[in-house]
Amino acid sequence: MPHADPVLIALDWGSSSLRAFLMGAAGEVLAQREGGPGITALPQPGAEGFAAAFTAECGAWLARWPGLPVVAGGMVGSAQGWREAPYVECPADLGSLARAAVAVAAPGARILIAPGVLSRAAGAEGVPDVMRGEEIQLAGALALRPALRGAARCILPGTHSKWVSLEAGRITGFATHMTGELFAVLRRHSLLGRLMPEAPAAPALAAAGFARGLRLARSGGPGALPHQLFAARSLGLTGEMPSEALADFLSGLLIGHELLAGLAEGVPPGVPLALIGEAGLCRRYAAALAAFGAPEPLLLGNTAPAGLFGFAAAAGLVAPATPAQEIAP
Repeated sequence: MPHADPVLIALDWGSSSLRAFLMGAAGEVLAQREGGPGITALPQPGAEGFAAAFTAECGAWLARWPGLPVVAGGMVGSAQGWREAPYVECPADLGSLARAAVAVAAPGARILIAPGVLSRAAGAEGVPDVMRGEEIQLAGALALRPALRGAARCILPGTHSKWVSLEAGRITGFATHMTGELFAVLRRHSLLGRLMPEAPAAPALAAAGFARGLRLARSGGPGALPHQLFAARSLGLTGEMPSEALADFLSGLLIGHELLAGLAEGVPPGVPLALIGEAGLCRRYAAALAAFGAPEPLLLGNTAPAGLFGFAAAAGLVAPATPAQEIAP
């Protein structure tokens, strides 16, 4: 158990997992629990299932430290979550997130749930783009890396990758790329996946396949992806690429097209570029950015705890963390 007294329980509650953090007054993580059920895998449906999952993860903490405030971010605030927290429109910061938060009663606690963020990019015919959970990660990145507060471009790779513009500590706009989901669908449910074995390729073979996918993406013009995708089959059929490398080739091709779109506006000189998220996936994106000649990005790990603490502070549940600690490069 932690030596310092905790001041907050913070929940990063997504579709597939629940992570709980017991946090101290400086915003540090004193203890954490991972592997809890996401909102699609609750022990039972409805509010009872959310309450049971919360108690299983955090009940012992609340029994020892009753009355601790609790905050949550992620899909727990979606239409399929415990209670829907409506989207806040850009520009958005922690203050606007705190003002739009919603609360639910839980066994031994009141949980404040963060809303998502909505963007309507100019030139996109007013079509909305949304995020839920990434806004908390971005808040954590700003807390841990003050250099990002003036202006920055952040990439959050994943099932639905986000390319985000930050100005004056606010989310001013973003675009979603369904790269991870496209990869999964094409590999599992299309003709392309039939030549791809389940076992991962050897590192050198995987790197070569990924690099070739990136090169092919760079060589194509607008609209080339539907044609280039077939190469993930034809290269295998002709024996020009080992079947073990085809999945990495497909990954490189899809990530390459994401980068073509995301980098189309360029990265202004002096504006930092940051990757936020799972370390292995961020390293893959960093390699892709280097191949595309983009500026070297900052690699940030799990920034959600810092973002949740900042959200709690903006809502008046805890005092702001001091001093702010930057994470190591």
